[in-house]
Amino acid sequence: MNKVEILCREDIDYSANIFSQVAKPLAKVYAARGIKDQAQLGRSLKDLLPDSGLKDIGVAVDRISSAIVNNEKIIIVGDFDCDGATSTTVLILGLRMMGATDVDYLIPNRFEFGYGLSPEIVEVAAQDQPNLIITVDNGVASIEGVDRANALGIDVVVTDHHLAGDTLPNAIAIVNPNRKDCDFAAKSTCGVGVVFYILIALRREMQRQNWFEARALPSPNLASLLDLVALGTVADVVPLEHNNRTLVHQGMLRIRAGKTRPGLKALLEVANRKLDKLVASDLGFAVAPRLNAAGRLDDMSIGIECLLCEDEETARAYALKLDELNLERRSIEQNMQAQALQFLEKIDIGVGSQEQSLPMGLCLYNDSWHQGVIGILASRIKDRLHRPVIAFAPGSDGEIKGSARSISGYHLRDGLALIDAQNPGLIKKFGGHAMAAGLTISADSLKAFELAFTQVLAQQLSPEDLKATLLTDGGLEAGDMNVQQAEMFRNAGPWGHQFSEPLFDNEFKIIQQRIVGKKHLKLVLMEIKTGLAIDAIYFNIDENIWPNESIEHVRVIYKLDVNEFRGKRSLQLMVEHIVID
Repeated sequence: MNKVEILCREDIDYSANIFSQVAKPLAKVYAARGIKDQAQLGRSLKDLLPDSGLKDIGVAVDRISSAIVNNEKIIIVGDFDCDGATSTTVLILGLRMMGATDVDYLIPNRFEFGYGLSPEIVEVAAQDQPNLIITVDNGVASIEGVDRANALGIDVVVTDHHLAGDTLPNAIAIVNPNRKDCDFAAKSTCGVGVVFYILIALRREMQRQNWFEARALPSPNLASLLDLVALGTVADVVPLEHNNRTLVHQGMLRIRAGKTRPGLKALLEVANRKLDKLVASDLGFAVAPRLNAAGRLDDMSIGIECLLCEDEETARAYALKLDELNLERRSIEQNMQAQALQFLEKIDIGVGSQEQSLPMGLCLYNDSWHQGVIGILASRIKDRLHRPVIAFAPGSDGEIKGSARSISGYHLRDGLALIDAQNPGLIKKFGGHAMAAGLTISADSLKAFELAFTQVLAQQLSPEDLKATLLTDGGLEAGDMNVQQAEMFRNAGPWGHQFSEPLFDNEFKIIQQRIVGKKHLKLVLMEIKTGLAIDAIYFNIDENIWPNESIEHVRVIYKLDVNEFRGKRSLQLMVEHIVID
């Protein structure tokens, strides 16, 4: 792994009113994340931004409400990841609440159709003779697909959050906070968040028409969908700014109270997570991978049916199937990662290499790699080497598909757009956002693309950008290392991307160390000043370093956690990094 530089957040003024209501360690954490008043924490639905800021939302609602009133056939075309699955599920459930009688969905098989509303997937949808197609978590780049739908007499409403190009599809409406002409402030809203906003505006329009009252229908309780909105938002790793934090917090409250859908409950149970102790990272690391495994290896409709079903026994069966797929995905990924690391060792940029020998970015390809898993592989190698990474796998017709992952501070889609501008025709298709993107190139263009990628990175990145850093909240007093403080931080979230969970930095002496579960290091640490002994766990350690009985004094970067075992609750440090003296 590339050397990690540990940085501490600067001392920040926390004299604002809100900080008088919380303990000093939490006050410092909040202040360091720019919180100055209670509303910024994102706890109340009344503090959500109004939907009126979303460009085209009124046009979209008019067309969707007309489809409901006239009993038109609606097909939702989603994406094959967790955000796409939750977006599809939330829109189906929401439209049914509104009284829609003919709603179905279609998820393109990634291996046969690829991403988005392609002309080919429109032809498949047309077999069911829909009047309206609504895209979720895709569509802003589907110019040809929308044109084909229009030619077939099918209206299209696009809902998306990915960055838009210079040309937009000729759809009835395009609701996307990342349109250049959209003033909605929460640009980081993901696909399921956009869908939730559309449902809010749609309910208001149906109420204006007295639709529910005239048919003796209850006005939909859209808050009942927030558990799925929270799941999709966390899974898509969008910044947890105020608006997203509100959606996630409210969704987690429902899950903790047991007011969640049978499918999400079953997935949490299969992952051995307790509903009443749920934290945001459980959604990201326990539920999302199981749902994503369906889209990576099989058919995302398995995941959607799990989330849609009302019966707990059926939901459990779906959850177990998704768990099996995730185990298979892990096995494939481990083999691919081993192959990638062997390749890196051959070109002398593997583990333990000198920082100056690393290129600014990597393009990796193997003709045996699985299209559905290259995104995870790119992410793992990116984390290991702190460089933008693109992993490629074979496609069809002489093409290869790439999945790219970036580091903080480098905008991947903008980088691909620059490559495309400087090398017309080199990239056949691309899309995505700052941290993740996908692309298609000809197999025989890989070397040319790799050269272009390297040149663009040299233009846009500096050596300083490529230094891996951990930003901590400084040291924690020994008196604050206890279960009560750990629970306080847990409940002060939700924590996530760009609203990071508190990370502390202290000196310890190692009392005990042993390997558990093959690659995890179980530690007993002693706080230097007080002699306080604390359990700690360090996941996925470097087996070339640990265990090592000669190492006694260490600087530990950690999070506070509560370990529950046989009814006993105790403090545990979740180790992120260890600096050896």
